[in-house]
Amino acid sequence: MRGVRSCCFLAALGLAFSAVPASAQATNQLLPEIDVYHQLPSNFRFTFQVKQTREGGEPTQAEIGPSLDFYTKPLLRLAKDSTFALDDETSRPLALSIGYRYLPQANGGPATNRLEPVVTFRLPLTAKLILTDRNRGDLDWKSGGFTWRYRNRVQLEREIAIRSYHMTPYASAEFFYESQYSKWSDTALYAGCRFPIRKHAVFNPYYEHQNETGKPPNQQLNQLGLILALYF
Repeated sequence: MRGVRSCCFLAALGLAFSAVPASAQATNQLLPEIDVYHQLPSNFRFTFQVKQTREGGEPTQAEIGPSLDFYTKPLLRLAKDSTFALDDETSRPLALSIGYRYLPQANGGPATNRLEPVVTFRLPLTAKLILTDRNRGDLDWKSGGFTWRYRNRVQLEREIAIRSYHMTPYASAEFFYESQYSKWSDTALYAGCRFPIRKHAVFNPYYEHQNETGKPPNQQLNQLGLILALYF
């Protein structure tokens, strides 16, 4: 079983690096992330996130903070198509979240305080595919100023099995509307796979390609993300 997991992991990394365009103007980055989930009564959940991010034309920066999640009762079809998922939210057709994020500046400049509301819809499709539509707002306060960003991410995923081991590859596209530019200024494409590790952890490597058009010159970002999700 360890050999199967290692092969899957190496295959995912190989796919990520092979997908990076050979462009001298592109920026290649590694984005680590840890998400901790704690289940609460009555379909509530507490989440704490620590990650490094670069998006919306901003430089690479840390993002730290908690969220409170609420989701509806499981949908039988979704639960059937995600039988081995450690994330309870995968089987819920509707999930709501409100979070706070603190984004310090690496150069000692003013930090950003962010309020992060999220609404997520899930729909089962044919061939055990699950369609996810995530709508997220980034409400940012920095040095007395306020900006906002709307993000819409559409994702397809499917749980597959190699003998008794189950993993979930996915592909998604995300579109950013930035208030400071008054336009859709960023597009991100993702490809990755979630690998469960025992009963409480999921390792999620992914490749991301961003096209930023908020301010000239346009910039291409090629990023490898590594997410460790812990469920309690």
